[in-house]
Amino acid sequence: MRHGFTLIEIIIVIIIVGVLAALGMIEYRKMTERGRGAEARMVMGDMRKFAYQFWLENGTLTGITNADVNLGAAPLFPTSCRSSHYFVYGGVGETTSTTFRSVAWRCTANGKPPQGLPSDSTMCASCRVLQFDSNFETGTDTWTTWGVY
Repeated sequence: MRHGFTLIEIIIVIIIVGVLAALGMIEYRKMTERGRGAEARMVMGDMRKFAYQFWLENGTLTGITNADVNLGAAPLFPTSCRSSHYFVYGGVGETTSTTFRSVAWRCTANGKPPQGLPSDSTMCASCRVLQFDSNFETGTDTWTTWGVY
């Protein structure tokens, strides 16, 4: 009568556990990167509030500047990679008279390598972007994302 496992059985179990661990790590990295996208959504929502205030006061978004939405104001809305943020923000120049656009690009400087991004050919290094368009005339908001966000 045999007791214990054969070498083949142990190797098969080790392979299965290894494959499951690898898949789990990939999903963990994707979820971590999605969580980092929450920073951008929060900051862009705050920028929208300032733009809406500008629109209410002026009746148009024509002439809105980075300063009007505190863009570049340290440390809240950075326009360059900083150790305190995972994204840089911009896009005010693409705003129309009724639609405010803000864009967040994922930083890779300051020791913040992007994680959880697919390595297939549909992704590129510049595709880690969130874009937020808010039409104050119709009251509609539109999120466009590239990457895992």
